[in-house]
Amino acid sequence: MRDFKGSGTHTRRNRGRRRLKLLGMVVLLALLLIPATVLLVRKGADAVAFRPKQPPTPPLPTGDALFPVACSLLPHATEAAGSLSAPAYDGTLLRYSINPRFQQEMQEYLEEYRPPYALFIALEPASGRILSLNASSQHPAWSLDAAYRLFPMASLFKVVTAAAALERGAVTPSTEMTFRGRAVSENPDGWDPHPRRGGQRMDLTQAMGKSVNPVYGKLASDLLGKQALEATCANFGFNRPLLASLPLQPSRAAVPDTVRGLRLMGSGLDHGLQVSPLHAAAITAAIANNGVMMAPRLVDSTIRDGQEVPFEPPRELARVVQPKVAEDLRRMLLTTVTSGTSGRAFRTHDGRRLLSVMQVAAKTGSISGDDPAGHYSWFTAYAPADNPKIAVLALVINDGRWRIKASQVGEHALTTFFKDEVEQAPPLPQVRASVRKLSETKHRKTVKTNRSQAVRKKSAQSSPRGTAG
Repeated sequence: MRDFKGSGTHTRRNRGRRRLKLLGMVVLLALLLIPATVLLVRKGADAVAFRPKQPPTPPLPTGDALFPVACSLLPHATEAAGSLSAPAYDGTLLRYSINPRFQQEMQEYLEEYRPPYALFIALEPASGRILSLNASSQHPAWSLDAAYRLFPMASLFKVVTAAAALERGAVTPSTEMTFRGRAVSENPDGWDPHPRRGGQRMDLTQAMGKSVNPVYGKLASDLLGKQALEATCANFGFNRPLLASLPLQPSRAAVPDTVRGLRLMGSGLDHGLQVSPLHAAAITAAIANNGVMMAPRLVDSTIRDGQEVPFEPPRELARVVQPKVAEDLRRMLLTTVTSGTSGRAFRTHDGRRLLSVMQVAAKTGSISGDDPAGHYSWFTAYAPADNPKIAVLALVINDGRWRIKASQVGEHALTTFFKDEVEQAPPLPQVRASVRKLSETKHRKTVKTNRSQAVRKKSAQSSPRGTAG
């Protein structure tokens, strides 16, 4: 028979031992943790007591160095009292030179057509103040620095070629050049007149408006040469930083020493001839400003601690051409929108009303490129041509599907900026309707004549006489 009493006593002793053992482990653990905790607390206190001070906020750049900062803050700017402003990282409020209504209208216009890549810049020629700076792309990262990137300059370079020849007194706007080939010919080897049959003749003004490649290619090779082009490129700011404090890539113009190379360059067909949109806009503004290039500026004033500080006064960068040459270029550029490559873009109702009250000096460019891949369309202009208030530049890069051309962007920009002048322009002559009707009648007659000729030709080919002949 079991002794239950002794068994209970043994069990209580075992429980007592386990409790003592557990209590000892707790005490030992506490003895180990308390010093470590104290050490951690002391280190934390020391870290707080001796924490290094944060470096002070760097001062906001001034002058040209403020441009990239202002450019990055522009998407966050808000309108107040008719101007755009945005706070900088140090609390300074930047007040922009941007025209808010114009900026919004151009941004909406670009986003309406949604080309793969599009950029628009508007400057005040006499001061360099930027009135609008817009970018739109199906690839948002491209828009961030598109104004600083380099793109093939295309036929915009014909202005530089003409300036070089005019500056040296080698030509006048009415000088005629003899050449062979179509206006858009890209083969310099076929531009020389035929030894016996000769070639066609065209003056430099008409050739500028129609952007005739052979004329300006031969002007570069036959009348200018490498040294003259190099000197003019240097005057226009190529192959060197335009503004050292801007993240602006230097525009490239490596002048070749061969006839073929000079012709490709003079006509703008050289793909190595590259310019940034901001530089191209500054060149156009310089011609509008009697040949003086002003430093582009995006900020009119800054406000700090309630005090407004005016920005530095307009600053001259360089004289690119003499006033007489700028005037000759103006005369040559007028034909672009009247009878040249932008004539169709300005045949809109507002475009014709604009041209009825002011002259527009303009130049176009068109070339294929691969960074990004697509067809590059340029348009640059200033108006009024005799007293410029604005210089504009548009770059549109289309893929296989054409959405809009740069000339159309430029026409919309000018008719928007001069909206009051367009609305106050006298009604367009009623003769326009009769001229259009006459043109349509001639077109129908031409189509009918062509069809009759085609029928007769087919009939002749099917007869024995036609086959023999």
